[in-house]
Amino acid sequence: MAPRRSKGAGAFPKPVDTPAPNPPDPDALYAALDLGTNSCRMLIAQPKGSGFHVVDSFSKSVQLGAGLERTGRLSRASMARTIQALRICQQKIKRNKVTRMRLVATEACRRAKNASEFIRRIKRETGLTLEIIEPEEEARLAVISCAPLVSTKTEQLLVVDIGGGSTELVWIDLSAVPRRDRPASIMRLHAGFHPSESPFPVAKVVDWISVPLGVATLRDQFNDVQDDAARFALMSWYFEENLSDFAPYHGEQERERFQIVGTSGTVTTVAASHLGLKRYDRTKVDGLRMTSDQIDRVIRRYLQLGPAGRRRDPRIGEDRHALIMSGSAILQALLRCWPTDRLSVADRGLREGLLYAQMSADGVLEDGPF
Repeated sequence: MAPRRSKGAGAFPKPVDTPAPNPPDPDALYAALDLGTNSCRMLIAQPKGSGFHVVDSFSKSVQLGAGLERTGRLSRASMARTIQALRICQQKIKRNKVTRMRLVATEACRRAKNASEFIRRIKRETGLTLEIIEPEEEARLAVISCAPLVSTKTEQLLVVDIGGGSTELVWIDLSAVPRRDRPASIMRLHAGFHPSESPFPVAKVVDWISVPLGVATLRDQFNDVQDDAARFALMSWYFEENLSDFAPYHGEQERERFQIVGTSGTVTTVAASHLGLKRYDRTKVDGLRMTSDQIDRVIRRYLQLGPAGRRRDPRIGEDRHALIMSGSAILQALLRCWPTDRLSVADRGLREGLLYAQMSADGVLEDGPF
């Protein structure tokens, strides 16, 4: 399946306007649900200042995409696991009396032949209405969620979202934006990319790509390779081959002005391993900056451990050990292409982007720094 890509100002279509409350309710709760290839995640939050306060959350590995690579369909078992998780989400939404929500599905449902039937079944059995979003919107939402992590010194920004079924890359040029306004200019992408309509300096989306290879789908491509190190090398080079259409700039960037922000379970797991955390701590991981050498040392350690050692390593976790090497292969390929000593770790992503977009559209967020 070929990567999805676009260039320039048309990269992110303007979303359909959502009617804003009149007046906005500062006490309203919002829900955002992300049904991916591997996981089902939800946040329920309340607007607070220029951000939000999380009041409830849910995360479960449902492996919705299990077998999809082989059959082109969502399996009965994976759909049953997902329905069970979504029932818990529905109970949390009902218990918190949430009326404003956006519930989305991504790559597994984009690719499955029986996805429409599954979305109807979800509605019938849980009462939840999920929408399957396009890759470009998934990329845009991931980008705005990472806005608070963008350095004011950054002129060229690469945001990478490594998912279960796909990986989104967005290259943004911030050189024309005043330093202090650079993080806020990323946030303004929630309304699409229309510089002529904005009175503020805007971030320029130079190029983006959605590669239909994530931690689950890349792993499934090379399941028949027995040697652990050989499988890792093949996955990494194969992913890099799929980046050939993404070439926003040629040559090396000035490292002081170039930043990568990585959002995914892979990146946060590598960060936790680097820090030696036996119990995951979001406050220590989110916003951490890592060098290429630090990331490379963690990945080499994973290879030394082997499959059995990774299963036992508490820093990797039970839900992640089977996927960490395919995710690491993607991360290694990215750093080969764009070496940097400033990779920022983001424990945030699509759900946070959905919340920011809803709250911004409703006018319940305050202007100002994040």
